[in-house]
Amino acid sequence: MNIPESLKKRAAKLEEYYKEHYEALAPLAAQCFLNTMETTVKQARDGGYFVITGDIPAMWLRDSAAQVRPYVKYAKEDGELQEILEGVIVRQAQMVCIDPYANAFNETANGAGAGYRDETLENDHVWERKYEVDSLCAPLYLGYHYWKETGIQRAFTDVYHEMIRKIVDTFTTEQEHRNSSYFFRRYDCVKTDTLPCRGEGRPVNVTGMTWSGFRPSDDSCCFGYLIPSNMMAVKALRFAEEICKECFADVELAKQCRELAEEIQEGIEVYGVVEHPKYGRIYAYETDGFGNHVLMDDANSPSLLAMPYLGYCEKEDRLYRNTRNFILSPDNPYYYEGEQAKGVGSPHTPAGYVWHIGIVMQALTSDDREEILECLDMLARTHAGTNYMHESFDPDAPGEYTRPWFAWANTLFAELLDRLMEERFFEN
Repeated sequence: MNIPESLKKRAAKLEEYYKEHYEALAPLAAQCFLNTMETTVKQARDGGYFVITGDIPAMWLRDSAAQVRPYVKYAKEDGELQEILEGVIVRQAQMVCIDPYANAFNETANGAGAGYRDETLENDHVWERKYEVDSLCAPLYLGYHYWKETGIQRAFTDVYHEMIRKIVDTFTTEQEHRNSSYFFRRYDCVKTDTLPCRGEGRPVNVTGMTWSGFRPSDDSCCFGYLIPSNMMAVKALRFAEEICKECFADVELAKQCRELAEEIQEGIEVYGVVEHPKYGRIYAYETDGFGNHVLMDDANSPSLLAMPYLGYCEKEDRLYRNTRNFILSPDNPYYYEGEQAKGVGSPHTPAGYVWHIGIVMQALTSDDREEILECLDMLARTHAGTNYMHESFDPDAPGEYTRPWFAWANTLFAELLDRLMEERFFEN
């Protein structure tokens, strides 16, 4: 993939800055910043653009949006970059309109898939049909931020308009999951790869929140109301409301977005908050609306840790601070500490493994200089000499890691470095 000029210049500036201010990170800065564009973005056969995750040849709605997000701020004066980003936004809208319950898609209708025997509604465009609320939020985040950064509305086509309708309809249907036709069963797999109860998931109460079958890790939810994804949905629907009013002059759909966001947010605050004996009032990770909760966090974003990054609340919010204190402690069952690093992991990867995305997100959501420096030190010494981020790694032996080619982790890390440079972090 040809690299747009604005990104080349920014990559060179990043490398130069970190050579001066944090030499150990300098070899990672430029190549992590460009990794998504260099290795995962391709011009598709139909002339649009297709973004793979790295070592998997499919396009995830969530991952692709996260992978290109840091490039948006450089698109205003770069026509080549505009073409690529608009191509990704349009492609995502097409995918949602094909199947709003799918999380990952093929480049063409070739019938390729993840290699399992799945029982669900088949579609040759779909790589995997795990329904994840955040998959529908991601295209709204990307489209909105691109519009706000550039002022350009070209990507808001009739298909994008239809995508918003489908998202609203899907979220509304899944507020009462018992009325949904969605099901997913996978055979000969680990149990987190499939849904229980005939593929429909465990029973849930009606709360105002919208149900999700799977987490951002692609693992199945224990309880169907995944709080971080519902938080992301609130913000995404606010974005959609503004797009509908300002770009499509669709007052009725804007009203539906606003009312749905209000219902979901009320559900989060009523059903998603628990009293912890040590940390006080905190957000649960999942609930069923019947009084059962999962108290944890997962490094995959949307996460509870990522709430300020995703715009749901401010870093100083008391409920967030309490939740953050819980997340970054051994009381979170997926927080791990080792000789070389500590941070949030995931049940999706080996027990005890820390995620680079988790460490980066901890820094991105912190105002504590010492905490940010500690995160940077861990990132600098745990890439196993590859000068790239990975999915997860052993905090005692960082040479043991999963997914050597994981573009989302590289781009998010580069976003952190870019932000610190912009803020003149090392000079203040």
